[in-house]
Amino acid sequence: MGKYLRGVIKSIRRNLMTFKYSYNTIVYTGEEYSAQSTRVAKYGYDAIELVGEPDWYNFKEVNKINGDNGIKVSSICSIFMEGRDLVHPEKSERQKAIDYCREIADMTAEVGGHTFIVAPSPVGKMRALASEEEERKWAVENIQKVGEYAGTVGVNISIEPWNRYETYFFNRLDQAVDILDQLDLSNAGIHGDTFHMAIDEKNIAEAYRKTGSKLNHTHMADSNRAAPGQGHTDFLPILQTLKDINFSGYLTMELIPAVSDPFACIRGGKAEEFKDKYTELSIKHLKDIESRLK
Repeated sequence: MGKYLRGVIKSIRRNLMTFKYSYNTIVYTGEEYSAQSTRVAKYGYDAIELVGEPDWYNFKEVNKINGDNGIKVSSICSIFMEGRDLVHPEKSERQKAIDYCREIADMTAEVGGHTFIVAPSPVGKMRALASEEEERKWAVENIQKVGEYAGTVGVNISIEPWNRYETYFFNRLDQAVDILDQLDLSNAGIHGDTFHMAIDEKNIAEAYRKTGSKLNHTHMADSNRAAPGQGHTDFLPILQTLKDINFSGYLTMELIPAVSDPFACIRGGKAEEFKDKYTELSIKHLKDIESRLK
């Protein structure tokens, strides 16, 4: 095949490319799963992202409901909190985090998902408990173990940086890539969340571009962690870059109310706009931008 023809085929594929959309159910906390899945399907999403708390779900029920609604599980949003710390100085604590990740790998496989998120240190832990050298060693060793186990059940892992106000460990995509490059895994990649990136990346689109094919999952949220279009993040260059690098994962909305305890807020009947209203607005806004990409 000639160089010119290959270029034409590549151009056609680029123009035909469409993103896959998913919605993280963290803001539906407390609802029956049937309501969550039905809402996501109603507004045209391809998939749904579940919260990494296996006890919240009946996996057979999840599979049946999603099948009835014609959607898939894209991924699992693992919850790394106190007691789930892959870089803790106590070996027994690190093992608890490894065991949790293995449980999430099994959960991902059970519901037909492709990817689950891994963060080395729990949210809210703001200082190191050991040397930087030791913590990085534990991060690499234990993410390697987690990824190896995930591979045995046919799922991928995605390493996520959080912003400086949620973790000290790493805050940018290039720092996560440094960890990824030390792993011997074919089922691992980088996760990029636009909310976190708006705080610590110089340029969100450029950070995605530099990560390139190592990017295997994303979370979409505006600067205020509301629906895309409700803050001041410009998603046009972001989506253009994702198209340019041929990103084939999901654009997954992860929206969270701006309160100290979002779970209590949602269970208390507040932040209702994060349900039907923002579920609909998010995909409409991003699909409108997608239609204008080059």
